[in-house]
Amino acid sequence: MAQLRAPDGCPWDREQTIDSLRPYLIEETYEVLDAIERRDWDNLVDELGDLQLQIVFQARIAQDEGIFEIADVLEAISKKLIRRHPHVFESESIETATGVERRWDEIKAEEKGDRPSPESMLDDISRSQPALIEASEIGKRAAKTGFDWEKLEDLFDKLREEVDELRHEAQADTPHDTERLEDEVGDLLFMAVNIARYLKVHPELALRRANRKFRKRFGYIERELRAKGRSPEASSLEEMEALWQDAKAESMSRERE
Repeated sequence: MAQLRAPDGCPWDREQTIDSLRPYLIEETYEVLDAIERRDWDNLVDELGDLQLQIVFQARIAQDEGIFEIADVLEAISKKLIRRHPHVFESESIETATGVERRWDEIKAEEKGDRPSPESMLDDISRSQPALIEASEIGKRAAKTGFDWEKLEDLFDKLREEVDELRHEAQADTPHDTERLEDEVGDLLFMAVNIARYLKVHPELALRRANRKFRKRFGYIERELRAKGRSPEASSLEEMEALWQDAKAESMSRERE
């Protein structure tokens, strides 16, 4: 990377900044996830390398600008791992994963003790991460104060309430208010994320799974229609729904095997 950013190196690499590399960091992270979900281990090797490159790239830019270097990054994470695992590197005893998570949060809070207190406990939740993950973190943080639903059925009641409010707004006789619709759709999605959080399901991974499932089943519809010399556009909804159910049954049968 030092050679790539040298005066006689690559013009593109020399022009990059910490900010300009942000989209690539996100892209490479999702490509790693995709390789894991497809169980493509050979590809995972490549994708992890691409992700590692982004860390090296960022650290090299920071070194060129006199901010920090890769050794500082590695030392910081090494110290953090030791500090947040006193049950491994010190004499503390923690027997369960839940206990480890609780102690991790306590140590994390202690580390922030010297920093100025934010006005809200939600202020340090990143707004630049995917909205599903941000919503999950917001709900998780609020729940730690006791501001949470007591039982799962309460969440389902709230979900039905949000569905009814969205239905009312979408069916209004007056012209649709785009902002109101956005509010109601957002409230519905936020509730779905809270249900995922309550059930300890990662919302981003759950939605990615749903996306993969839809891709496979719609692909089945396309293949079956293509075999008949047809296209989805030239087919009825009823015909496509029947094929969808076939794809669903086939998928469930494979999962039981």
